[in-house]
Amino acid sequence: MLVSAKEMLTKAKAGHYAVGQFNINNLEWTKAILLTAQELQSPVILGVSEGAGKYMCGYTTVVGMVNGMINELGITVPVALHLDHGSYEGAKKCIEAGFSSVMFDGSHYPIEENIAKTRELVELTGKLGLSLEAEVGAIGGEEDGVVGSGEVADPEECKMIADLGVTMLAAGIGNIHGKYPENWAGLSFDTLDAIQQLTGDMPLVLHGGTGIPADMIKKAISLGVSKINVNTECQLAFAAATRKYIEEGKDQSGKGFDPRKLLAPGFDAIKETVKEKMELFGSIGKA
Repeated sequence: MLVSAKEMLTKAKAGHYAVGQFNINNLEWTKAILLTAQELQSPVILGVSEGAGKYMCGYTTVVGMVNGMINELGITVPVALHLDHGSYEGAKKCIEAGFSSVMFDGSHYPIEENIAKTRELVELTGKLGLSLEAEVGAIGGEEDGVVGSGEVADPEECKMIADLGVTMLAAGIGNIHGKYPENWAGLSFDTLDAIQQLTGDMPLVLHGGTGIPADMIKKAISLGVSKINVNTECQLAFAAATRKYIEEGKDQSGKGFDPRKLLAPGFDAIKETVKEKMELFGSIGKA
């Protein structure tokens, strides 16, 4: 059964580790992540962008697939199904479809509008027992059509959003989506520290977990980051494994490639990537 992310993130904040959010794009990704979480006894958050939701035939289909897998695979660790970088309208649709957690990304609005829309969703998710993520300061790079300039959030604005009663807060601290450029300046830990000082026990979220050095990840966790998002690294691992399988000419016959065999190397690559990240985040055995 899907659960809100609130309890798992509250425990993570208190225990000084982070829960991984791994974005899903199809059946293979979802199965690989769930099986790895179960094997390692780690709580996990399945992230779904609006674009990925459309690709997988809509939010109701995604909910049905994930719930079905949890049941059929005997998954007992806490699993949250979370809308990633959702619009105001997208968040409402996911709530109606049965998601257990949503993100409203109002970072591109003036702070007053971000607050107003977030407040409405706090009330709605609160009534239903769902978790809600908000964002202040756009995350750099591009993910599924959502573009951010890599802003550093204003800690005072972060407090204003946190005080609305959101479950978790994503704040721009120099992190970006996708691969990090060689001239990347790194994370602004002074900003992160200031945000934690003002938001207290609020679990903080680090987007763009791919490519951030391990020492920075660990320092971010020590400064209140309790949820770390990973997407690009899984994409790269899945693509590389699938490409290698094709280039090596395996499973060729008059019938062509067996799709189950074709996607198996990518499935294994996702499992290995998720395992490595869970170990780094410290969430293994925390279910």
